[in-house]
Amino acid sequence: MKFSANLGFLWNDRPLPEAIRCAKTAGFDAVECHWPYDVPAEDVRSALDETGLKMLGLNTRRGKAGENGLSALPGREADARAAIDEAADYAGAIDAGAIHVMAGFASGAEAHRTFVSNLAYACKRAPDRTILIEPLNAYDAPGYFLSGTALALSIIEEVGAGNLKLMFDCYHIQLLEGDLTNRFLKLLPHIGHVQFASVPDRGTPDHGEVAYDHIFKVIEDSAYSAPLGAEYKPNVKTEDTLGWLDRFR
Repeated sequence: MKFSANLGFLWNDRPLPEAIRCAKTAGFDAVECHWPYDVPAEDVRSALDETGLKMLGLNTRRGKAGENGLSALPGREADARAAIDEAADYAGAIDAGAIHVMAGFASGAEAHRTFVSNLAYACKRAPDRTILIEPLNAYDAPGYFLSGTALALSIIEEVGAGNLKLMFDCYHIQLLEGDLTNRFLKLLPHIGHVQFASVPDRGTPDHGEVAYDHIFKVIEDSAYSAPLGAEYKPNVKTEDTLGWLDRFR
């Protein structure tokens, strides 16, 4: 098994280039991040080159305070596309493989049309990147537009772009729908990235209601071979939470 350190949560008390080096030292196979835009891209690229790690992906900006993405917000198309442009340029500068386009808090037919239109724009704007969409659970993100895998799949089919894929976050999907094994296998052709954390506390994957011994074995036995994203919240120093890494590798 290969694992990616999500530096939005792991080592997030360190500057991003230093966090990349920490992930290398800890034995991760890749890294990913949330919003790196305040760090010069050349500094991130230098750390990636130094460590030999690949940046798997990054997110579009959330927007203003209290927002959680812009791309499903009617009337905010200019802001959403500026965020997509920014993400595409930054991803190109550091050779990040994917861009997670965040939908935001919205509902209804107009929000649906807006999200589809902005995703089509993102797929054309960054044709050499995977564009990801991610359902978020209603406990952590109440009112988030993308509220389940069925909606995500219908949008992927509606947009019809080969580089639009699903972010399969085991933590969110367990809280939204459960049935992780069957759901993963069913959605596998549409999955562009996998993330994980314990449920319900979003901690390390060695406790909680999800049996990651089983889930990781299912993934390992499938056609999916990319690193899995460790997007959990450490409750102590990140270095002191990594006992799971050797166990599951």
